[in-house]
Amino acid sequence: MTTETSELRTTLRTMLANTCPPEEVVAAESHGWNERVWKTLREGGFHTIALPESAGGSGGTLTDACVVLQELGRASGSVPYAEHALVGGWLLTASGRDVPEDVAVVGCEAPDAIIVDETVNGVATRVPYGRAAEWIIVLAPEGDGARAALVPASATTIEPGRNLADEARDTIHFDAVPATETWDVDADALEQARLRTAFARSALIAGALERVLQLSVRYTGEREQFGRPIARFQAVQRHLVKIAEHAHLAKMAVDAAAFGDRDDLDRSSTAVAKIVASQSASAASGHAHQAHGAIGMTKEYELGQLSRRLWSWRDEGGTAQHWSRSLGALVAGAGKDEVWPLVSAGTALTSPPRDSADVA
Repeated sequence: MTTETSELRTTLRTMLANTCPPEEVVAAESHGWNERVWKTLREGGFHTIALPESAGGSGGTLTDACVVLQELGRASGSVPYAEHALVGGWLLTASGRDVPEDVAVVGCEAPDAIIVDETVNGVATRVPYGRAAEWIIVLAPEGDGARAALVPASATTIEPGRNLADEARDTIHFDAVPATETWDVDADALEQARLRTAFARSALIAGALERVLQLSVRYTGEREQFGRPIARFQAVQRHLVKIAEHAHLAKMAVDAAAFGDRDDLDRSSTAVAKIVASQSASAASGHAHQAHGAIGMTKEYELGQLSRRLWSWRDEGGTAQHWSRSLGALVAGAGKDEVWPLVSAGTALTSPPRDSADVA
C-alpha cells in the first residue's frame, strides 16, 4: 500500500466514523440509502475517485477505488459510489463523454428487456439506488455488445424496492423516454462493466468482513462466562480463527484483482475475487453469529447491519456459482498450458471460453 492509499483509507475511515455510526445506518435504511454520507463524499471529491481528472473526476486507480469500497463496506455506508463512478462513470468516460451528476446503471448485471432507439421502453428491476440518480444509463443487448442510452431519471417512473439490507433496489419504468444520448458499447466494454459490478460487491464484502472480525474479537474479549472472557474458551477461539481466515482471504483476493497501475479488470482475477468474497461472506457471518449469540441478530447492533449486507452483496454482481462457471470455462478454453501460470503467478487469462453461454 502506498502512502497516498494509506492516507486515503485513514481519511475515509475517520469521515465515515463521524457520518455513519450504527444509529445513522438504522435511520438511513428507511430511505434505502445514506444521503448524508453521499453528500459528504461529494463535498470531498471522493465520489469520483478512479475517474480521470480530464472528465471531471478526482483521478486515482482501481486500487484507490477498492479502498473507497472497502471503507464503505466496513461502515455499512449504503451509497451509489460503485454505480456512479466505477461503472456508470467509466462507461461514459470510456466513450469520451462527460459524467453528469449521480448516475445509475441498468443492464450490467442481467440485461432487462429494454428497447433502446431514440426512445427507451420497458421495465428494469432491482436497479441499485435508482431513486438516488439524476441520470440513468440503459444498456440493451445488441449482438455481442450493447446499445447504451443516457436518460434523465425525472422522465421515468421509479418504484421503490429493497434488498435484504434495506438498500434501494428499485424498479424503473421506461415509457417512451427520449434518450439524451445513445452510443454503442462493444463486447469488451460491456464485459468490463460487468466485471466492475462484481468487483465492487467483492470489495464491499471485504471491508465488511474486516469490521465483523473486529466486532467479534472485541465482543468475545468483553463478554464473560464463569468468571473469564468467552474468548478464552476453545470453541469460541475456533470461531474467531475462522472469521479471521475468511476476512483475510476475501481482502487478499480483492486486493489482487485491483493490484498494479491498471485501468481495467481482468476476468480471471475478478472471478476469483467474487467467488472468494461471496463464500467468505457466508462462512464468516455464520461463525460471527455463533460467537455473538442472540445480540448479533438485532437491527441496532453492527453485526446485524453488516450481516444483512454481506448476504445481499454475495449474490449481487453474480453469485459464487456463476463466477465459478465463468472461471472454469475460461480456464478450459485457455488450455492446459495456462493453468500453472494462473495458479503460481496469478497470470490473467484472456482467452475466450469454449462456451460463451457460461459467462453471460
